[in-house]
Amino acid sequence: MRISVAVITYNWPAALELVLRALAAQSELPFEVIVTDDGSQPATRELLERVAADYPVRLVHLWQPDDGARMSRARNRAIAAAQGDYVILLDGDMVAERHFIADHRKFARQGCFAQGSRVLTDAGLTARMLAHEVGMPGFFSRGIERRRHTLRLPPLAHWYARPGTKRRGIKSCNMAFWRDDLLHINGFNEAMTGWGREDTELAARAFHAGLLRRDIRFSALATHLYHHSRKHVVDNPNDRIVDDTRARRLIRCQLGIDQHLAEFAAAPVDLRAALRDLAVLQSS
Repeated sequence: MRISVAVITYNWPAALELVLRALAAQSELPFEVIVTDDGSQPATRELLERVAADYPVRLVHLWQPDDGARMSRARNRAIAAAQGDYVILLDGDMVAERHFIADHRKFARQGCFAQGSRVLTDAGLTARMLAHEVGMPGFFSRGIERRRHTLRLPPLAHWYARPGTKRRGIKSCNMAFWRDDLLHINGFNEAMTGWGREDTELAARAFHAGLLRRDIRFSALATHLYHHSRKHVVDNPNDRIVDDTRARRLIRCQLGIDQHLAEFAAAPVDLRAALRDLAVLQSS
């Protein structure tokens, strides 16, 4: 199977560079990396063009205008554009351990989606990582939370990954689906804007469609770079959408990925090829 990694980003090119370099250094490379951009300033595009010069796999940049937090739309565009059979959703502040792709492949199973975990860093460790003073944290590193998520123990991981319908702990920062399953449930609900809950709503519809969840612990490791969080939103309207989805046992959302399929009927441009074409034009 071909694996597409959909990395969502917004105005943090230094973090995105760490994420992209980690994906380029995998023990097993993905087929492609799609950076889906929720309206970043030109510095993100400039970074991508610099990284693309020696990137080992197909690299795509999708950009949409900055019109508030539209994570659902950005992720849907990446899924619609994906050329792979299996899509790993990754946030642009999540630095993958070198076996991340290989581990996700091992845990991919028809009829299931995969929920990964993350190590949390504090501001000091994040600053050192961004300055390239330290690499991926280990179990005894200072400045981390959820220390157990630094441990890669594949035999134990298989015990945790028994399929089920657990609702807690849904996080699209490290999550994977078969692309056909995402098309079946119409991807993320674009009626949900602002902070959070779009991943919980997506998982609810996946469960209603008969999919099961596999938790990946002690494998597919990733480190979350510290930033200020908007997690505690009072009277979040997205909570009401989640409640309605559950009450009506919805499988498909109305505003979803089908809006973007025509745009990406042809594969979007690989930045590496675009740079080569530009170099040819400039030399002629």
